[in-house]
This record gives sequence, structure tokens and C-alpha cells, in this order.
Amino acid sequence: MLSPDLKNALPTTDELPCSDDTPVDNEDQNFLPNILLFLLNSIWANRMDWYFGVDMGVYHTTGVHPRVPVVPDAFLSLGVERKKGGKSRKSYAVWEENWVVPILTLEMLSHTPGGEYDEKLDIYKKLGVLYYVIYNPEFWRRDQHQPFEVYKLIGASYQLQIGEPYFMPEIGLGIGRHQAVIAGIQQEFLSWYDERGNRYLTDAEQAQQERIRAEQLAEYLRSLGVDPNNLPGN
Repeated sequence: MLSPDLKNALPTTDELPCSDDTPVDNEDQNFLPNILLFLLNSIWANRMDWYFGVDMGVYHTTGVHPRVPVVPDAFLSLGVERKKGGKSRKSYAVWEENWVVPILTLEMLSHTPGGEYDEKLDIYKKLGVLYYVIYNPEFWRRDQHQPFEVYKLIGASYQLQIGEPYFMPEIGLGIGRHQAVIAGIQQEFLSWYDERGNRYLTDAEQAQQERIRAEQLAEYLRSLGVDPNNLPGN
């Protein structure tokens, strides 16, 4: 925690760049984190105490300079406003968020390594990020790591956690990989899970399940000689 005088000298988010302007290496670096965001919008629709940022600068005072951000592919903070002052954030400065640091950060590896296993790990450790998730589906052999890794800050160091999906009690969610058809394409994506390991479905998946249940019910009624289109109240 900084002294009030030093805090007052820190720049506001209106004065800071939104990110480091480094372009993403591939479309998945934006697409897959946004799936997690859209799921949270459904899972926590009635909660106003969280924020999930995608490719956004996180400004802090534990690095080389408060004006130099770290830019995760995605991050989650708890205990902050969904809309800061009723407005969308341009960036995330911990001194404007009651010193709440992200509880989770996500980095996705691409053909250009960005220090995810060393430099950024050290940055997040100093910042105090509790969970650090590294998703490396294509280049994990090159990097001599696993395709999906969850690190938890225990004491002064990150320790690799075992199990997938991995449940994070401090967040109340698990995270893991899943194969599904998205926009007509079979692919792997990251998803949230409950404590029992059940995956939270996307809105499209929920709608599909409801259609299947309705069709099954209609078929059952027909087997009983009942026309589902002529039920009382229809």
C-alpha cells in the first residue's frame, strides 16, 4: 500500500494507454477468452462484484514503473464493480480499484513466446495474483510444458496444481478444456466448471438442450396417443 501523497501522484486510467499495443498472434487469443467472459455474464448475471478483462492493461506498483502495464490475455478480479462508476473500463489500475489485484490471469501461448513461463510468472507473483493459468495447446512440446497448466501462489512461489478441470474455491469456479462445435467448427476451448466438475453451458448449448428436451417430451406424448400440439392451454 502506498502513502496517500504518492497515490495522489499516480496517473488515472484516463491518462494511461489501454494496452501495450502489441498485436495478438492469432484470433484465438481474443476469441477464447471472450467465451469465458460470455459464460461469466450468464453464470454471474446477478452479481455486480466482478470484472473480467480481455487483452487489457493492468497497471500496478510492483513492477518497473506504474505506467508500465502487464497485459494478460484475460484476467478476473473479484470485489470490484462490473462497470466502474457505471462506465466501461479503458484499463485496470489497481490504485483505482481499492488495490484489488486480479485473482486470476490467463496467458495463451502462440508461435512467439512472450515470457509466460518466467517473466510474466514473476510479474504476477510480485503482483499477488492467486491463480495463473497458462494455455498452450499447440506449442507445449516446444516449451516443455503441459498444454494446460494452473499455478497457485502459495507463500512466495507459484506451485503447479493437479487435476482438470481444476476447481478454485476462492473463486467458486473450476476451469478446464472442452471440445465442442463453435460457430460450426469443432475445436477446443476453455470453460468454467462447478465444484462437481460439471461444465457450464453456453447460451447456444442451453437452447439446444431445451429443444432436445421439448422434442423428447413431444415424442413421448405421441407414444401415449396424445397430440402435443393440441394440449389444453395451447
